Amino acid sequence: MPATTAPVAAEIPPAIKPQEITGRWGLAAFHNPQDLKRTEAAARNGCRQPYNIAMGPTGGVIMHMPDKAQPEELRLKGGPGNKTYIGPAGEPAGGLQDREITSFDGRTMTVRFLDPEVSGRYGTQVFVRCAPQAAR
Repeated sequence: MPATTAPVAAEIPPAIKPQEITGRWGLAAFHNPQDLKRTEAAARNGCRQPYNIAMGPTGGVIMHMPDKAQPEELRLKGGPGNKTYIGPAGEPAGGLQDREITSFDGRTMTVRFLDPEVSGRYGTQVFVRCAPQAAR
């Protein structure tokens, strides 16, 4: 009897495209969901020193992994229920190294780490898009 291989699951496209999250962002984080509004205000103030998300050379986004000094290219991955994850390429969506985009409206993005230990340290991240820089 010939050996059979398991069918490969079709990759789900992410609900959010990499181009939609590139740019300059104010960044803050919270552990208590009641602190969301205060954290959004803190993230807006973070635009004085913005966190930059750039397009990667192979279609991903350049961001930091937890506890890493240097940013690297990460992938936006789709998951069941129209979810979008950000994480290393070559790993299935929703893995422990991923973070889930829990809300996104183009101006504000909320992201939580899936690894409970990392989430416990970093909390839920709130990104608020910074205004375009004025021409000089």
